[in-house]
Amino acid sequence: MEIQLWKEILDPYELAVAELKVKFNHLIKEHKEKGLYCPIEQVDGRVKSISSILEKIHRKNIPIEAIEEQIEDIAGIRIICQFVEDIYKVVEIIEERRDMSVKLRKDYITNMKESGYRSYHLIVYYEIQTLNGPQKLQVEIQVRTLAMNFWAIIEHSLQYKYRKNMPEHIKERLNGAAQAILKLDEEMTLVRSEIMDAQNSFRIKSDIVADILNNIQNLYKVANKREVVKIQDEFYRIYEMDDIDQLERFHKQLDIIAEGYRAQNL
Repeated sequence: MEIQLWKEILDPYELAVAELKVKFNHLIKEHKEKGLYCPIEQVDGRVKSISSILEKIHRKNIPIEAIEEQIEDIAGIRIICQFVEDIYKVVEIIEERRDMSVKLRKDYITNMKESGYRSYHLIVYYEIQTLNGPQKLQVEIQVRTLAMNFWAIIEHSLQYKYRKNMPEHIKERLNGAAQAILKLDEEMTLVRSEIMDAQNSFRIKSDIVADILNNIQNLYKVANKREVVKIQDEFYRIYEMDDIDQLERFHKQLDIIAEGYRAQNL
């Protein structure tokens, strides 16, 4: 097949990956703006390279004209979560979306592969708009924890190096690492509520500090500079105390001061 024809085939998949990354990242943004915990930690995506597609059609004896039908992972999205429980929440979110429909589910978390690989795979149909009209494509979505992802990246690199003929001693070490990853995910589940509380406290503090700094910056435009410097010094003093209650009180007082200056300038 000519290179130009490959480009025509793969361009729609590039669009699908780009759109889906934007949509899932916007989902993260919406959760944060509403002060909600988001089960999605990060999102990545890729379109399979021509060499990888050629290798797959050779290995599975797929006719060149049937690649879009028989190769389900030409477009791939990877969603990373903090906790195993988050994976199943993400799966629910995907299943409820109207802009994609689930064709196939593969739960390699409940049913871990012999190699130690763990992840949740979904094959979805996703429709894009092109110059030639709508086009429905297959996209593979992998959902896994940070720990699972670390193991999978290492395993993939070794598989590539040894061309599917990995030495037994390396397989054994990988399997041992997979068991350690499983234990790590289990331990993180046990302290999940504590981790989420800590992250929520950090987020709240970060939002308050951002609002305070914005108010101080605006006061420099309308208030006496010496007074603003005093306010700024007081903020630094309270910030160093690392007391969220004191910071919240200062935030409220500063809001009142800033609102007074805004009223004067109407």
